[in-house]
Amino acid sequence: MSIPDVSDLTLEEKASLTSGASFWNTKSIERVGVPAIMVTDGPHGLRKQREGGDHLGIGDSVPATCFPPAVGLGSSWDVELIHRVGEALGTETSIENVAVLLGPGINIKRSPLCGRNFEYLSEDPIVSGVLGAAIAKGIQSKGVGTSLKHFAANNQENDRMRASSDVDPRPLREIYLRGFQRVVEDAQPWTVMCSYNRINGVYASEDAWLLTQVLRDEWGFEGLVVSDWGAVNERVPGLAAGMDLEMPSSGGRTDAQIVAAVQDGSLEESVVDAAAGRVLDLVRKATEGAGAVEGPLDVDAHHALAREAAGRSIVLLKNALRQAQGPGPDRAQGPGPDRAQGPGPDRAQGPLLPLAKDAKLAVIGEFAEKPRYQGAGSSMINPTRLDTALDEIRALAGGEVSYAQGFSNALVVADDERQALRDEAVAAASAADVAVVFLGLPARLESEGYDRDDIDLPAAQLELLDAVLAANPNTVVVLSNGGVVALPFADRVPAILEGWLLGQAGGGATADVLFGEVNPSAKLTETIPVRLEDTPAYLDFPGEFSHVRYGEGLFVGYRWYDARRLEVAFPFGHGLSYTTFSYADAAAAVDANGDVELTVEVTNTGDRAGREVVQVYTSLPGSSVQRAPRELKAFASVALEPGESQVVTLTVRRTDLAYWDIRADRWVVEGGDYRVEVGASSRDIRSSVSVAVEGDAFTLPLSRTSSLGEVLRHPVAGPVVQAAMAQMMGGLDQGAASIMPEGVDMSKMMESFPIGRIGMVAALGGDGAGVSPEMIDGLIAMANAGVVPQQA
Repeated sequence: MSIPDVSDLTLEEKASLTSGASFWNTKSIERVGVPAIMVTDGPHGLRKQREGGDHLGIGDSVPATCFPPAVGLGSSWDVELIHRVGEALGTETSIENVAVLLGPGINIKRSPLCGRNFEYLSEDPIVSGVLGAAIAKGIQSKGVGTSLKHFAANNQENDRMRASSDVDPRPLREIYLRGFQRVVEDAQPWTVMCSYNRINGVYASEDAWLLTQVLRDEWGFEGLVVSDWGAVNERVPGLAAGMDLEMPSSGGRTDAQIVAAVQDGSLEESVVDAAAGRVLDLVRKATEGAGAVEGPLDVDAHHALAREAAGRSIVLLKNALRQAQGPGPDRAQGPGPDRAQGPGPDRAQGPLLPLAKDAKLAVIGEFAEKPRYQGAGSSMINPTRLDTALDEIRALAGGEVSYAQGFSNALVVADDERQALRDEAVAAASAADVAVVFLGLPARLESEGYDRDDIDLPAAQLELLDAVLAANPNTVVVLSNGGVVALPFADRVPAILEGWLLGQAGGGATADVLFGEVNPSAKLTETIPVRLEDTPAYLDFPGEFSHVRYGEGLFVGYRWYDARRLEVAFPFGHGLSYTTFSYADAAAAVDANGDVELTVEVTNTGDRAGREVVQVYTSLPGSSVQRAPRELKAFASVALEPGESQVVTLTVRRTDLAYWDIRADRWVVEGGDYRVEVGASSRDIRSSVSVAVEGDAFTLPLSRTSSLGEVLRHPVAGPVVQAAMAQMMGGLDQGAASIMPEGVDMSKMMESFPIGRIGMVAALGGDGAGVSPEMIDGLIAMANAGVVPQQA
């Protein structure tokens, strides 16, 4: 099918293309053969509304594979795995004749309270950008599009339709936009979805700086900007800013506004042409890609991939030694962590996990039978099937497996019912070799549309755990949660699995990890704090009067905890394995492109195959600008057999070393000796190396307000002023001797003095007449022109 050019359309037809025909479809123009296309929700599965279903399609969407949401999938840190999941998502989208899957979501996890954190990948922009690009590439390889969201600084659900994210330029660029930039430049998503919120007072849907200057002009985005559903504030200013497609349908109301604005001269028709042209380009891509994948869907194969992905998403937070059986006076006291241990031949002395298949198990907790496997809201998938952990544990176990509900997720539970459930759980735990307790957050506590009030697990669950630990210290906790939770029991429970939300095959994946069928390899992409009060945004979240101040600045996530030297429950990048890994000394060098290439040999020193996520962090001691103690810049997931070694090569892009210089409003790479650290987590650094990086040739123009220190560092003015200062300071020292204490470093004091006022200082040395404003202006002019004057 040939899609016409925008020049073939009338003004009214062009305007009609800039809003939807319905909740999920764009408009067609039969006169010239423009078909409608369908877009639909993701991002971890296809949520396509059935014909005749509710308008959102939440209650009656076609069955689709529910892969692990981003909170889990991101913990794999595995680009290849995530690309394969993206391919599967693209396949299902294509089979259902949907043109665009609305995802991935890559917003930064600024606060653990954000109700939509389960849809996002990380607190770090490099992780979010690299993994987001992998998802987008995988989906689009199947001839369907993606929608990168939610652009931008959309980090809370509270007051999300109007709240202003008030962010300074450096954190906005370096933290909140950097991941989006990575996906746009590396993957060119077909669409970008603008968010509901305002950014520094301007609605994202009307922000020309964001949607045109940054997204298109700086990053080279070639696709279409679509609104989040209902995000349009004023349509005509939004169109002029670069917001091309309003969704859902406005019933023609805003189309008429656009036509009227062109006719009265307040809107250039060329703006409408550009937006309509981008819609036509999207339709053209969709028609060219239609039918790229033919059905029917291989449900079994996609379920198997979902199980693999879920197994790779489970983080082994802790795995301490198994305790000898039998009651004792200190049954409530569990062993401390032993993070270097792997499984040993003597099960009584080895780590608690993996479980022996002949062990007598007590499975406790409602989540084992009724899994919480995805978040609530627009991303809810109608799964093709659903595994439960209880069934899958029983399928793998060779010994007796009992089950006790332990607690109820009902909103109201009578005291006698709560006690009966707890008593049943304690009895089961007492009779078992190992108790496996499933804890987590009920769906009502975290959802799109509102934020959490705290990071605590329900009190009834914590009370249950205390009772089970008193009955059996060999207790494993398996967590089901979309956002991080406080772990006040971490020092008492010998083994903890962070299971996040794992999609439809999460039950089988959990059993796989518990029994060692899968060796856990996931690592945290967000810090687990000790207390909510320790978190970076605690004092500023969620703001007031529709404004939220990003007062923590650059210090988001692990950057905050490291800079303030705060204890955490488990650090960013942490995750254990049933094997162990050693790192040799790293080596680093700058390549021809200016990138830093690092190599390090990693060895599997244990007795089973495993996978290690190698992480690279950088810092610049003595930097002229504020920086975090370390920042993640590269990572790789490496599979190793027992005893196998592999030299891992990782590339830190030069562009990722740059900071945003607020004086010049541009990226700048500061020169110097960078410290490059390689580790198993942000707080488990195994090797470090220094590498010299040449800075950008960057000199700010001088003015009268430039400090003497800035002038002295200027390549042209610096040597001239240095010579003049040497002469002037001699007289100055004598003139100031009577008023300044002995030992004061006058040259250091003068570094911040504006050059335009230097004549006043020179007067103290008796030479004030020799430094006139005209001389200073002449020096500044010659310096800015790059001319070296012959004399001062």
